[in-house]
Amino acid sequence: MGIGSIWHWVIVLVIVLVLFGRGRISEMMGDFGKGISSFKKGLNETEDTVTKAARIEPPAAPAAPAETAAAADKTDTTGA
Repeated sequence: MGIGSIWHWVIVLVIVLVLFGRGRISEMMGDFGKGISSFKKGLNETEDTVTKAARIEPPAAPAAPAETAAAADKTDTTGA
């Protein structure tokens, strides 16, 4: 008659079934399953986002220095 006795577990199971009822336990297990599915879906979406981000091309190179020098000549602010 230790804590691992089969009769102790049968009594605990009966008490749980009386308190929660059969429908409530199956409902809780269904919610638990939906939570796991949602968690896995979230992980897959995160992995998809990471792979899409890795495929993005880097931005275009900045303008060549010759183009910026020509633009600077047009906006002469020396007052002459």
